[in-house]
Amino acid sequence: MFDHADPDLAGFREEAVAWIKANFPSALTGKSPTPFITDGALADSDPDYQAWLKRVVSKGWGAPTWPEEYGGGGLTQAHSVIIHEELARVGAFHPNHTYGEMMLGPTLLEYGDEVQKRRFIPPIARAEVRWCQGFSEPGAGSDLASLQTKCVDGGDHWIVTGQKIWTSGANHSHWCFCLVRTDTTTKHGGISFLLIDMSSPGIEARPIYLISGSTHFCEVFFNDVKVPKENMVGGLNKGWPIAKRLLQFERDSLASGRAEAPSLAPLAKQYLGVNALGQIADPDVRHRVVRNAMRARAYAHTMRRAALEAKTNAGVSAAVSALKNLGSDIAQERADLAVEILGHNGLGWEGDHFAAAEIEATRAWLHSRAFSIYGGSLEIQNNITAKRVLGLPG
Repeated sequence: MFDHADPDLAGFREEAVAWIKANFPSALTGKSPTPFITDGALADSDPDYQAWLKRVVSKGWGAPTWPEEYGGGGLTQAHSVIIHEELARVGAFHPNHTYGEMMLGPTLLEYGDEVQKRRFIPPIARAEVRWCQGFSEPGAGSDLASLQTKCVDGGDHWIVTGQKIWTSGANHSHWCFCLVRTDTTTKHGGISFLLIDMSSPGIEARPIYLISGSTHFCEVFFNDVKVPKENMVGGLNKGWPIAKRLLQFERDSLASGRAEAPSLAPLAKQYLGVNALGQIADPDVRHRVVRNAMRARAYAHTMRRAALEAKTNAGVSAAVSALKNLGSDIAQERADLAVEILGHNGLGWEGDHFAAAEIEATRAWLHSRAFSIYGGSLEIQNNITAKRVLGLPG
């Protein structure tokens, strides 16, 4: 845990509070960052989001803890925690919390060569390039290492052929970090990690329509796609350890994101009214709103401690799997409560009878069903916790 009484951190918090107040567009208050992160067309067309993104990047907070030599802010983990705490406190969000910033950037800092770091990391910190994750395949979902997308040596380049699925934002991404099979005689030892330009000939991304109405998931087809040799990270058949590390960063980010939701109390007071004490009128809903807020607060403190321990010790641990499941549960509970509070107004899908915020809440509730599936399902995370944390037999 960092020292809250540290005068340097206290001063930084004051600076962060003032800067966020002066720069965060009020029109984005309380909104989820997910649609902007997963839908590049929406992100590009929303002037408030674009203004917020440019201000954050100009401030040097695009990737606050990355080294300055690679375009990062050079801040400590404690500073980053403060930024995210103060953003959450006013219903704001970090606009560059993308797949590049969450997953690829920290992975390249550990496994990329110097040329790869200097080429790919700074554009992520400046929010200039959108990345997608080419991991899941139709025949290799829970058992990721069963992937079959083939990569063969084409002389001065690699040739990639195969299919990925559940690839978020692939139809709006510039690049893809991708796992490919480079050796069919061994399972985990035959996987390599490639960086693929999505504008390369032979790539097709087909959006998948979801129950929430969004289409951020895609099928991606690679048809004899040529990839430069220098775009392989870590070396031939060395991709599995890199993939595991990246998945830890993904789960850590997903878990951290669950701790950053504004209170439901104002919404409950608006729709259910208040008692003589100014509290939410319905005592049962009041109890559950407070309980959810307490769980979220405790979770946020746990995530803060885990982040600092990861920074000072051995990096992201397998305990992140348990935290990912806990965070998903708290977030799904919150989405359930929000729709319940709205009552029949929480049934809106479209039309003038429902406010935009009500429709957004309904779709967010539908989207929340995926929290315990994507990024590694609840069952997969429990298996990891059982084996790697508790040491139970496999």
